[in-house]
Amino acid sequence: MKKKAAIIGSGFSSLSAACYLAKAGYSVDVYEKNSQLGGRASQLKREGFTFDMGPSWYWMPDIFEKFFSDFGKSSSDYYTLDQLDPAYQIFFEDEVVTIGSSMDAICREFERIEPGSAAPLRKFISKAAENYDIAINKMVYKPGKSPLELVSLETMTRVGQFFSTISRDVRKQFKNPKLISILEFPVLFLGAKPSNTPSFYSFMNYADFGLGTWHPRGGMYKIVEAMKALGSSLGVTFHTNAEVSEIRLDKSKACGLQINGKTVNADLIISGADYHHTESLLPADFRQYSESYWENRTFAPSSLLFYIGFDKKLKNIRHHNLFFDTNFEQHAVAIYDRPEWPRDPLFYANFPSVTDTEMAPGGKETGFFLMPLAPGLEDSTELREKYFDIIMDRFELRTGQEVRNNIIFKEAFCVKDFVERYNSYKGNAYGMANTLRQTAFLRPGLESKKVKDLYFTGQLTVPGPGVPPSLISGKLVSELIQQND
Repeated sequence: MKKKAAIIGSGFSSLSAACYLAKAGYSVDVYEKNSQLGGRASQLKREGFTFDMGPSWYWMPDIFEKFFSDFGKSSSDYYTLDQLDPAYQIFFEDEVVTIGSSMDAICREFERIEPGSAAPLRKFISKAAENYDIAINKMVYKPGKSPLELVSLETMTRVGQFFSTISRDVRKQFKNPKLISILEFPVLFLGAKPSNTPSFYSFMNYADFGLGTWHPRGGMYKIVEAMKALGSSLGVTFHTNAEVSEIRLDKSKACGLQINGKTVNADLIISGADYHHTESLLPADFRQYSESYWENRTFAPSSLLFYIGFDKKLKNIRHHNLFFDTNFEQHAVAIYDRPEWPRDPLFYANFPSVTDTEMAPGGKETGFFLMPLAPGLEDSTELREKYFDIIMDRFELRTGQEVRNNIIFKEAFCVKDFVERYNSYKGNAYGMANTLRQTAFLRPGLESKKVKDLYFTGQLTVPGPGVPPSLISGKLVSELIQQND
């Protein structure tokens, strides 16, 4: 008889785990508290506009292909990928820097800004490519159970890169502050300051400059739809509006879930929901991590987001736009060192309708603005509006156009919404940061040490934050379950 697996949440890691377990012969049910699958990768549709509410960067296409190929499929069986050219642009106070889709184009831009910088850039990215190969092929597909997982000839020869930082390495080779900001930007996806991120994580720079930036036509939610279609074909059953209020135990073994007042029995439980929230569904004696443990972790930022429909096409924008026209380090201090609403925030603006006609009605623009924030901050309508005005003032100034009168609608999403919609600890947006003390076996485990047959997956466990790592996390937990069985 098939073993029955119940999965809490339907983010990328949960969908991944569901597919792998179903392929292995398990009976799999996925329970999502909201009305839409996808977890933080949800979608907003309004008045003909389509917004990805969460992840909007498609990096590391090889990881997506590895996932689908495990099922004899390809991403192209489900959606069409386009490489963005340019990949993105960055607004500084005095100019706009364009990151092209090839190393030659990027080197020309670096050389323009800092003569002589192309050669060290190629050397830096070559080293980052080696790190990427080691990370992907030797490290990230490990379950984080032992420090020995990190020990190999390749990692031992690079041990110094775990005790230096991205920030230190970049500053050794580049002097121009713009180039430094550009090279430090990718590690923000890991959820920590570049000055606290080990040098080894330069592999993110290879993901950026070496592998390029892509877009699935119709938006990132196409990946969720693809994984649902794959899961359904393998026999996975999906349930929405199914909020879990309790993980049921038989002595110290997980045996089911309490959902909307009803009991669902299962042989094993996997949670892709927030790790802290998941443990709150257990009696206190069966929780692995104390409140003080969570308080002392470094969490990735939360975000203030605005989803805006514009009644015209906007000027001087690309698909991805970074506004680094204020002090990068001061904003980082407001997130990580002295948590507070930033005085002069950096922000990101995404206009998928620049390259994808599916995302907005004809002659109009879909706009998604994101400002990183420390988790756990006060969140009010007044603060949201204050920062909306700050963002719009800067956007209009840097792009040389007025847009406020062209807004058809706007919807905001911030700390309180991350808590209410996703049960996110302190309203964090991206999980737990990948600092040295929170890497691999030092992250919360995939398997509960106190409850038999209770497993975890997603951004707070291994390998870490981001969409590709979440796909990997689902595979890791499914392999662990099969080993234990």
